[in-house]
Amino acid sequence: MHPCISHLICYDSASYGPVFQEQPVDTIYPEESPEDKIIMSCRAQASPPATYKWRLNKWEIEIQEGSDDHYSLQLGGNLVISNPDKSKHAGNYSCLATNEFGTVISREASVQFGYLDMFSTEEREAVYVKEGQGVVLLCAPPPHFPDDLSFRWMLNEFPIFIPLDKRRFVSQTTGNLYISKVEGSDSGNYSCFVTSSSISKSVFSKFIPLVPLVERPIRKYPADIKVKFPDTYALVGQNITLECFALGNPIPQIRWRKVDGALPVHHDISMAGGLLHLFNVQYEDEGVYECEALNSKGKDWHKAHLYVEASPEWVEHISSSERDIGSDYTMSCLASGKPKPHVRFLKNGQMFDGSFRKSRGYLTFDDSGMYQCIAENRHGVIYANAELRVFVGAPSFELNPVKQRLLGAKNGRVVIECKPRAAPRPTFTWSKGTEMLSNSSRIFIWEDGSLEIRNVTKSDEGKYTCFAENDRGRANSTGSFLVTDATKITLAPTNADVSVGENARMQCAASHDSSLDLTFIWSLNGNPVDLDKDREYYQHVMAGMSSSELLIKNTQLKLAGRYTCTAQTPVDNVTASAELVVRGPPGPPGGLLVKDIGPKSVRLVWSQGSDNLSPISRYTIQYREVRTPEEDWKLATTSPPNVEGNAEAATVDGLIPWTEYEFRVTATNTLGTGEHSNPSPKIQTLDAVPVVAPSDVGGGGGMSRELTITWTPVQPQYYYGSNFGYIIAFKPEGGFEWRKVTVADPQARRYVHKDSSILPATKFEVKVKAFNSKGEGPYSLTAVIYSAQDVPSEAPTIVEARTLSATEAVIWWIPVPQQTVEGYQVRYWRKSMENEALAMRISSKDNQTRLDNMKPDSHYVIEVRAFNGAGYGPASQRYEIHTKKAPPSRLPKIISKKMHSSGTTVNIAWEPVRPLANESSVECYKVLYRQDGQNTGTLYTTTKQSIDLPMHKDGDYLVEVRAHSEGGDGAVAQVRISGKLSS
Repeated sequence: MHPCISHLICYDSASYGPVFQEQPVDTIYPEESPEDKIIMSCRAQASPPATYKWRLNKWEIEIQEGSDDHYSLQLGGNLVISNPDKSKHAGNYSCLATNEFGTVISREASVQFGYLDMFSTEEREAVYVKEGQGVVLLCAPPPHFPDDLSFRWMLNEFPIFIPLDKRRFVSQTTGNLYISKVEGSDSGNYSCFVTSSSISKSVFSKFIPLVPLVERPIRKYPADIKVKFPDTYALVGQNITLECFALGNPIPQIRWRKVDGALPVHHDISMAGGLLHLFNVQYEDEGVYECEALNSKGKDWHKAHLYVEASPEWVEHISSSERDIGSDYTMSCLASGKPKPHVRFLKNGQMFDGSFRKSRGYLTFDDSGMYQCIAENRHGVIYANAELRVFVGAPSFELNPVKQRLLGAKNGRVVIECKPRAAPRPTFTWSKGTEMLSNSSRIFIWEDGSLEIRNVTKSDEGKYTCFAENDRGRANSTGSFLVTDATKITLAPTNADVSVGENARMQCAASHDSSLDLTFIWSLNGNPVDLDKDREYYQHVMAGMSSSELLIKNTQLKLAGRYTCTAQTPVDNVTASAELVVRGPPGPPGGLLVKDIGPKSVRLVWSQGSDNLSPISRYTIQYREVRTPEEDWKLATTSPPNVEGNAEAATVDGLIPWTEYEFRVTATNTLGTGEHSNPSPKIQTLDAVPVVAPSDVGGGGGMSRELTITWTPVQPQYYYGSNFGYIIAFKPEGGFEWRKVTVADPQARRYVHKDSSILPATKFEVKVKAFNSKGEGPYSLTAVIYSAQDVPSEAPTIVEARTLSATEAVIWWIPVPQQTVEGYQVRYWRKSMENEALAMRISSKDNQTRLDNMKPDSHYVIEVRAFNGAGYGPASQRYEIHTKKAPPSRLPKIISKKMHSSGTTVNIAWEPVRPLANESSVECYKVLYRQDGQNTGTLYTTTKQSIDLPMHKDGDYLVEVRAHSEGGDGAVAQVRISGKLSS
């Protein structure tokens, strides 16, 4: 048999059954592949060499050499599929390898045909969205197989891909692009870029125009989760990613949690919270996961279940074996997995149910062969292969003769083994010298052929022969037995009593046969002392050849127990033991329970832990609020203040109502303080009436006929109960009756009271208090605020507006003579396109402003209105202007740069710029002369097409030439002056 391949054991024979070296693997063949064949691997090591067959969907494939069929075999068993055809060749393939010892079948491997179609050629509609709103651009990938697509998005052209950040997200499940808050810079054409890694192909969609619409002021929107991870199945050991992304303004913050426990240790959060990565998933990671999106306008959340299952794994599997004919033998397999795997057996490629079991006397030659057990669930299939050989033969001691020289101690016991190779099982007899032996009170022949001698004496020395015989023949083997003196303990270790940190010594001595080596072995409570591994605690001292001393250093509680010295020779061993008592700080108290839970106190009950042989003098109690870090334990106030060592209960006072706590207890004795108990079960104190009032009460301002009241919310630890909220009380200064309203949001920090009867800028007294389900708390200090002003009642008068260039204009107006005006808003838009209006706010001190970002050669409408905290007043009359044509887009073409013969000036010349029909005429040329690396320089203006400039000796200079028109400056032409020009 083959020497030590896979799970096989080693045999002397050079022949063996097939053992797979290569097996077929799942293959995806791209439908557009330039390769015209698929190769499925199969190679088995076997002696004699194996022959091969293949199956497709359990049916044998007929392979004929020299035919024009699609199938052929390569040397070694590989299957070649030429000119693959999806309708004929897709399916599950398996390979069978056979020789005279049997057949094994490979794992199944699929052949599938991969494709990724092109996107539709239909134009995609433009998407219009207001700035500040969120948007989703749909990818809608084309038909494909398999589903291993990855997605990116292009902007305007290839290969400009959109960078992803907290505002932009691409789902690798749907391919959609999500923008949480659209900005003006997002304007452009977007295309979904799809890649299939299996077939190495990418395609991209038609471009989708995204058009942000200007809205002033930009509105804010609450968080709205659009990417929601589904219920997910993961396999043990896998890495998985959960997606979550929300639209909203401000950009929402994403938070993750596991509803029924902490997030797994091996996790990571990326893409500003949009992705939760779980690495090396385990069964305990199963549960409900939640992502929460929140911003200042609101929050949203999504929950889904993670289920953890597992592919099959062998707990026990078959291995190759050689067994005697007629013997009993069980070949069994056991696999773990979720769902529980189904296990089946094959012999020489044929299925049979259950495990292979033969009772005594029934194993025959026909049972020889190649066996396989297969474990399968919906996540995978595993195979275990083994060869069974059934042996028959006369007894032989060639491989395992009786031991030639055997020693035994006087008065001891010895067993002489007799284990020849034989099948069927032989019968055994023994002789000493020429005397045949039989069972007696001291001598016993075991069923397996071994000879036992009890109470050994010197007269038992001699030569012993074992005879073995079956129906195939007989054989014998002889060995000598010598008797030695027995080993005896002469100095036994003595009991010791020490405190933690002190040293202790154990001594042991023994007498033994001088012809034998003596060794000492120490053990603690039956476990050998590892002097290398535990050298921190132990030191072994040999005090002569017949004695041993064990030094126990810096004793710890775990080193207490029964120490045993074993004196051992190759023939016998004796033992002696002693107790080491170690006294130390107490062990942790046990069974900690919380009872009699009130709003501000609880009663703790525990059971005493080990006092470690020193009486407990007192207990210390600590508590932790569950919402705080795990290491944030604090000393508790107790009743009684000092908890005596004989106590097993105490009351903890000074707790906060409606707060989740856990507790732990520590015991102390004269030797120190012990370990903490395990934390108690988490409990929540009962609720109570709030005692903390909101702070920083104030307000004022707002829209007309409004009273705005603000405060700093109470921190959650002071809610003291459920249904927490606020009661706001207000009245005009000097009034007698307080008006009250309720706000149920515990995080609220403002309330706006709208009433058409409220006069502008009226003084009010306000106060706020908290409430919960148990009652109302105290009011805050009373604050004085003012109701909102009225909006300005008059409109500004536009005096003049005129254009400065193709994109800029300036406007003047007469201010509104009202003291409440805080500023002015100027709106301007192209005529008939008011939905694209731009707006800017100007201080009340100014009565003019510059307008920019205008379109060239366009008719614009302008209006101005005053505003204050209450809002905008009426608009002025509308004023219309027309922007100038655009400046020339063509840049001046530099035709020469020549140095004057004096070397002091250089002449730069250019061709005249010819404006296009929709551009304004050239009025002059601007020439900027600056040192390289500097942003400023000397600006010249000329109506000519050339200019003389002074030469400088302090480095390179740049000359920038541009045409100037009433529409502004045109494109720039640039030339470098290095001082090395020819004259």
